[in-house]
Amino acid sequence: MLRRKARRVQEGADPLDAAQERRVRAVLALGGVPQTDLPDGVQQVRLRLLERAAKGDEAPRDVSAWAAVVASNFAMDWHRAKRRQERVGERLASLRQLEHPSGEDTSVLSLAVAQGLDELPDQQRQVLVLRFFADLPVRGIAEELGIPEGTVKSRLHSAVRALRDRLHEDEVV
Repeated sequence: MLRRKARRVQEGADPLDAAQERRVRAVLALGGVPQTDLPDGVQQVRLRLLERAAKGDEAPRDVSAWAAVVASNFAMDWHRAKRRQERVGERLASLRQLEHPSGEDTSVLSLAVAQGLDELPDQQRQVLVLRFFADLPVRGIAEELGIPEGTVKSRLHSAVRALRDRLHEDEVV
């Protein structure tokens, strides 16, 4: 049966059957991953199975159990990323408090920046947060994301311009 499953994966068939996919979704949901991110989690499990097959590794003995472990790891990674973003937001707020002692000004600016960040495309928001809130250099961001440095610079430029325009539009700065 394992050989049949490995052959199906090599032939381009879905490496997860319906029951395994339901189990993965359940593990993700129980792990606290929101409904909107469940498809990403399922895809990550599929990707891991396909990567194993591409490397020529033997299929896991119990694909369902293996998939559940991968899904559990995805859920933990999701929570880590969420906490990391929360810390970035807290750090941004504390930096703004140092620059603007007035509590009201700080609240308005922090809210406007947060809303502006939310409106940026994911790729722009990602490089902006990594550069200015995680203090990664352009080269470090490029390595982390696996993209060219020029792409990082371009995304940063677009993100900063869009965020600046948003803050001026809202008359915050």
